[in-house]
Amino acid sequence: MAENREEDVKLGANKFTEKQPLGTAAQTDKDYKEPPPAPLFEPGELKSWSFYRAGIAEFIATFLFLYITILTVMGVGRAKNKCASVGIQGIAWAFGGMIFALVYCTAGISGGHINPAVTFGLFLARKLSLTRAIFYVVMQCLGAICGAGVVKGFMQGPYERLQGGANVVQHGYTKGDGLGAEIVGTFVLVYTVFSATDAKRNARDSHVPLLAPLPIGFAVFLVHLATIPITGTGINPARSLGAAIIYNKDHAWDDHWIFWVGPFIGAALAAIYHQIVIRAIPFKSRA
Repeated sequence: MAENREEDVKLGANKFTEKQPLGTAAQTDKDYKEPPPAPLFEPGELKSWSFYRAGIAEFIATFLFLYITILTVMGVGRAKNKCASVGIQGIAWAFGGMIFALVYCTAGISGGHINPAVTFGLFLARKLSLTRAIFYVVMQCLGAICGAGVVKGFMQGPYERLQGGANVVQHGYTKGDGLGAEIVGTFVLVYTVFSATDAKRNARDSHVPLLAPLPIGFAVFLVHLATIPITGTGINPARSLGAAIIYNKDHAWDDHWIFWVGPFIGAALAAIYHQIVIRAIPFKSRA
């Protein structure tokens, strides 16, 4: 009886073969087509309400991002000891959690960039026009300035005493250390953004559901854990600019260039790696 049952199983396995391919075998030309690159200039965008709505979404998201995260930094700084506050882990969770929530809320409106470095990386990959990229960066910076300004408005004394959450290279580290930390940290973030929002991956791995804001927020959390002791963690030029402008002390500006140059280099490297090495898009276009 056991032998007959084994034969029945073998017969069934041969008769009813797997017809639904999985993994990379599921990828066909019908599943996915490479979208055309965004034009460098798109004058028609300036006449579209969706263009301005997206900019407003970036402003509000960056405003809320700075408001919550700077308040968290202030709360940790005011505590008498590490055990009386959420500590560095709490700060990292505040940054990562807010990115998770805000990307989830705004992804369908503006793409949920909330960071000039992310916008720059996506622009290099031709995911959006130069017109939209510049508009996003301006709105992100304005939102960050307003968010930090509101925090200072109702806790001015502690804000000044605790340096307003401004990014600086910490004692014991060189400017090169800070620049390197910002480059690598931003690379991690922007590479995660590319991977989590890759349309081809979604088509190929449709059997693996992915909530894109989750890995993006988690990447921000991990980078903060690693680099808060070095630079306070920038990886977002708007965040660094907003805090520096509202705090507005000389030492907040001494190393400020690091928090623009580092993230932009990291974003560019991530865009090059994903588009050329991982996706091999330039080579496909020649075929």
